Amino acid sequence: MKITCFNGSPKGKNSNSQRIASEFLEGARQAGAEVENIFLVEKKIGYCRACLSCWIKTPGRCIQKDDMNELLEKCVRSDVVVFATPLYADNVTGILKTFIDRMIPALEPYVKRVNGETLHLKRYEKYPRIVVISNNAFPEQTHFQTLRLYFRRLARNMHSEVIGEVYRSAGEVLRAQNPLLKPVIQSYKKLLRKAGEEIVLQGKISAKTKKKLEKPLVPPAQFLKGMNRYFEKRLERLAGKGSRS
Repeated sequence: MKITCFNGSPKGKNSNSQRIASEFLEGARQAGAEVENIFLVEKKIGYCRACLSCWIKTPGRCIQKDDMNELLEKCVRSDVVVFATPLYADNVTGILKTFIDRMIPALEPYVKRVNGETLHLKRYEKYPRIVVISNNAFPEQTHFQTLRLYFRRLARNMHSEVIGEVYRSAGEVLRAQNPLLKPVIQSYKKLLRKAGEEIVLQGKISAKTKKKLEKPLVPPAQFLKGMNRYFEKRLERLAGKGSRS
């Protein structure tokens, strides 16, 4: 099984999205999968121009000379693709959205109606199944409602299915240095590796593992207090520097 992760965080290798994805991919690798982790922030990907050249002039390939044609080939040749992103304005980052917009050459221009809705025909015999990884700065899971729907719609359009979702509220906890949080973080990492293993061996993340993955890492009130204190300290330091200049 080939699993390719496309990480859309602007922070790349230093992101919380990467902290989650790396553990998930390690679990998949240990279960026998071939894994690749791609940081889109390191790639040159232009915006889709809606010129339709990928359907008419150069079928299946974009005319833009950037990294997207190579990335799209890696995507369609994978058995599973992981879309990893922090939550920006209740959705994916602009980096990942641009990548997704540029996936349109993977489809044919011709259309048909399926279950009462129109969609483009397949260009390839099979398309990779989808796993979604995301985190946000707030402690509630409800912030991922838009993302849950978005990727189901994307899967429909790409003749695919969502086989796993990892939504981590209060993602900043994962980079905490507090010794008291170390057992919590280690336990969560173990669950992430279990999820990666299940994708390889079972073809999906089990309901039991998914439920555990979505449990709060810390009480919401404690997280909010810590978050406000963090910004308070940063603003105090900035004000101190300003008074000395």
